[in-house]
Amino acid sequence: MTARVPLLHDLADETFGCLERILEGHEPKLNPQEIGTVTQVAGGIARVTGFTDVHDNELIRFPGDVLGIAANLDVDGIGIILLDEGSRLNVGDEARRTRRVVDVPVGDALLGRVVDALGRPLDEKGPIDCRQRRAVERPAPAIMARAPVTQPLQTGIKAIDAAIPIGRGQRELILGDRQIGKTTVAVDTILNQRDKNVLCVYCAIGQRGASVARVLARLEEHGALERCIVVVAAGEDPPGLQFVAPYAATSMAEFFMEQGRDVLIVYDDLTRHARAYRQLSLILRRPPGREAYPGDIFFVHSRLLERVTHLREELGGGSLTALPIVETQAQNISAYIPTNLISITDGQIYLSPELFRKGQLPAVDIGKSVSRVGGKAQLPAYRAVAGDLRLSYAQFEELEIFARFGTRLDDETRRRLDRGQRIREILKQDAHERFTVPEQIAVLFAATQGLFDQHSIDCVAEGETALRNSMNTAFARLCEQIERGEALNDDDRREMLAEFRNALSRQNAD
Repeated sequence: MTARVPLLHDLADETFGCLERILEGHEPKLNPQEIGTVTQVAGGIARVTGFTDVHDNELIRFPGDVLGIAANLDVDGIGIILLDEGSRLNVGDEARRTRRVVDVPVGDALLGRVVDALGRPLDEKGPIDCRQRRAVERPAPAIMARAPVTQPLQTGIKAIDAAIPIGRGQRELILGDRQIGKTTVAVDTILNQRDKNVLCVYCAIGQRGASVARVLARLEEHGALERCIVVVAAGEDPPGLQFVAPYAATSMAEFFMEQGRDVLIVYDDLTRHARAYRQLSLILRRPPGREAYPGDIFFVHSRLLERVTHLREELGGGSLTALPIVETQAQNISAYIPTNLISITDGQIYLSPELFRKGQLPAVDIGKSVSRVGGKAQLPAYRAVAGDLRLSYAQFEELEIFARFGTRLDDETRRRLDRGQRIREILKQDAHERFTVPEQIAVLFAATQGLFDQHSIDCVAEGETALRNSMNTAFARLCEQIERGEALNDDDRREMLAEFRNALSRQNAD
């Protein structure tokens, strides 16, 4: 007996029955999309009409995956800051809402990579596999979530670590005229964190491509790029991308801070960031204020730098330290943007063109520089050997000026001038030359104790090398104690003094 073969109409009845049962439980829903029309494109800004429910800072998508941020919500149209080239848009193009804000990828996959302000790779190393994203604009941690700044962030630069110390979680401004070493100081600080368990984020805003390439070459040459994220919004990029860049870089850094890790972020520089925002604001027809900057320029930078902090132990205990850079013109530190940032940050490192021309590098003006937090985070050994360095050095500079007007000086005045000149020579340091904490302590201790007073200024550099070698070989145990934060006792000081005298004597004999 053969099996019955199902007929075609039986299969059709079964199929239609299944479809009817599916359709009975289905309720059709409309998915409305709000679409606007581009009416104007100019200067990194697009104006769009047709939207009725757009939110402030909402991400808008244009044809060709061009993105923008809703900035001006006017009755007759929406002003949108473009994050891509406006030349790719035409009047009449469609604009669609995304119902989300601008965000960037975050995570360990970003370490060692070069990305733009939206997290898109620029280093030709392939896509970035990040499973998390965070908004570029995030609220700053609450006051009760912050812990005091108690741990130092060593820069490896003697003039800064001894006289203008920086703590982890601090905001220390670097300012000065162009081409006098601001970026070099920041990059040297990044290089010094290679073995300090501190991650770094370098944010280039409005820089030339050649300048960014030099920084990348230095980081890669010294093996620091693998623990660093480089965010680039070059000078040829749209002003909207330059405006978003520091906020995006901060969101990337906050991810690690909230995991309990220490992070250093460099904004290079906020002067160009302010100019990009001024350009956008003027094209958006916002009322200009002082120097044509919009009235909210202070808030633009304060809401960025207030995200920098040291979290309490209950929240992980991570820290985010910021080194914002600002460019001055003709040494005018009382200009609008510099004074705004000075009032926001916890101190400033001022680089003087006069010191630069005299060959005093790094050209750190100790008299005009200050750290309002770092002194509490400075290692005890620094306070023991260089506690009055700022005061004594300022007195030396004043005394040197008065000494130019007379030829007859008493012995005490000559002694103070000779010592001050040698301390000034000690504070000189080549670019990318980094001193460990014990090496800095050794050199500063010898200088303040007058061990270089009988040496000519030309021999100070050689004596400095001898002291560094002596400290690393003869005081290995003491070096570990200094880096752990232990203070120097009288016995340690006597042993160091005797050993350094012998080291300098041997160096002179050679």
